[in-house]
Amino acid sequence: MATVELTTEQVINLVKQLPASSKKDLLLALAAESQSSRDERMALAERQFRALAVSRGKNWESMSDDERQALADDLIHEDRSCRE
Repeated sequence: MATVELTTEQVINLVKQLPASSKKDLLLALAAESQSSRDERMALAERQFRALAVSRGKNWESMSDDERQALADDLIHEDRSCRE
């Protein structure tokens, strides 16, 4: 199968020519792909948070939502010198 390289503008112009039902199908396909990518990123992030919790002597499973948020906040701001 040959591959055709198109610019974003060309793709947009082609999509504009589609009938409404095809545009809907295209949007649904893009949304599904986006959700799949999001789910993969979230799973990776959770695995990384679990590992970081262990490295700090904490058990992700037994932590409350507030404790998990505090851990995330500490990780995000660990390079800052001023803490509360």
